[in-house]
Amino acid sequence: MPGGYAGPPPTTPPPPGWRPPVYLEATPARTLPAQDMEAMDAAEQRAQRVTWSVGAVIGIVLLLLLCLLCSRALF
Repeated sequence: MPGGYAGPPPTTPPPPGWRPPVYLEATPARTLPAQDMEAMDAAEQRAQRVTWSVGAVIGIVLLLLLCLLCSRALF
């Protein structure tokens, strides 16, 4: 291209006051119920306890397996 990029072609604006036709009116959004922050915090704490417990059990099992494999290799 010898002249380079000239930019996009010019556009013509729509006539003033133009809007697309409206066929259906959307219903207004309903209000959401209030959140119980204390119950959400309690549930989050329970979930965190379960996560830590499962992780601890898996860690203990892996440690026992590692000890078992090392003892087999040494003896």
